[in-house]
Amino acid sequence: MITYNTENVKMPDIKRRATTEWIKAVAASYGKRIGEIGYLFTDDEKILEVNRQYLQHDFYTDIITFDYTEGDRLNGDIVISLDTVRSNSEQQGTEYDEELHRVIIHGVLHLCGINDKGPGERAIMEAAENKALALLHA
Repeated sequence: MITYNTENVKMPDIKRRATTEWIKAVAASYGKRIGEIGYLFTDDEKILEVNRQYLQHDFYTDIITFDYTEGDRLNGDIVISLDTVRSNSEQQGTEYDEELHRVIIHGVLHLCGINDKGPGERAIMEAAENKALALLHA
């Protein structure tokens, strides 16, 4: 089950049923099933608070993924700052909707075991994001 919640922001204009089916299809392409995934859409102040409290990081970010996956069943909490998604889309010259979906699937890709911090991992993550976004638009 995938849930979508907000704190300090209004719910982004996403088609929840279609987004859920897309997330399930991406997970299945990695041999994974959806367990419990909770999305929290929020603002920069809240994600900074979460970053400080749980990760001891003192900076803003677009997404934080808490991974509770067991075997091939994906479980996790995914916190997304809509403020940072908007500023990233403006800085990169991409559509807000496209950037939002990129971040939504980024968290799921982390749950599938794809990392983006080590050498060469960012390129692997970007390729996985692009492949997933292609499924959304198919």
